[in-house]
Amino acid sequence: MTTMNITAADVNKLRKQTGAGMMDCKSALTEANGDFEVAVDILRKKGQKVAAKRSDRDATEGVVIAKTVNAGKKGVVIMLNCETDFVAKNADFNSFVENILNIAIEKNPATLEDLKKLPYNSDITISDKIIEQTGVIGEKLDLSVYEVINAETVVAYNHPGNRLSSIVGLNKSNFEEMARDVAMQIAAMAPIAIDKDGVTKDTIDREIEIGKELAIQEGKPVEMAEKISLGRLNKFFQENTLLNQQYVKDGKLTIKQYLSQGDKDLTVTAFKRISVG
Repeated sequence: MTTMNITAADVNKLRKQTGAGMMDCKSALTEANGDFEVAVDILRKKGQKVAAKRSDRDATEGVVIAKTVNAGKKGVVIMLNCETDFVAKNADFNSFVENILNIAIEKNPATLEDLKKLPYNSDITISDKIIEQTGVIGEKLDLSVYEVINAETVVAYNHPGNRLSSIVGLNKSNFEEMARDVAMQIAAMAPIAIDKDGVTKDTIDREIEIGKELAIQEGKPVEMAEKISLGRLNKFFQENTLLNQQYVKDGKLTIKQYLSQGDKDLTVTAFKRISVG
């Protein structure tokens, strides 16, 4: 095949496989003298060059998508970052993220790095496909998050716009509606742990020191500052640990009290909250 024989169908075929623009596909086919496989390699090498040039850029925008599978007993969430909100809102970019998520669900990799090594299709890995799409889109892309929760009841919540997702697991079956309410609570209130036992020592020490400093700045005696800071620490737990937060739909209840309405032993076993930025 010569360059004169390159047809619109050839260009469209390459575009469908790679997602590259029509002019990029035509240029690659022309450079490859009509050889389809060589043209694919040309586009992939372009992605590698763009990725190298943009390696120091900040990919602070992106898309987060979560799904529940295995009859509501498993939740998976991923995030693919890009540089601009314009790209993040693109339908093709969102479809690309969803395709990666579906592969993660099907193949169940153990880690983020394992996910990147999986085949995207018959001839390219997810990692290489991301590099290829870097050339197509012209921005740094980074698959930065892959999280999984397994529990008796798991619900995933995607906030409109695909910039924020949460997944939550409960210890008992058939509590999907309550789990959904808790997943929305997590999205809205950004807890840092399930209960105070899950808060790190570094965080607790930092909050105590902040509490002491505030008390002293307010003119309280130094000998009382620590006691005051411990009181503020309890308030910190109430505001930042999931089970102790006020339930956003009913401020008279904590999340722990809300769950106890479904079953006295019902509780959260795990949660993830992933957001762009």
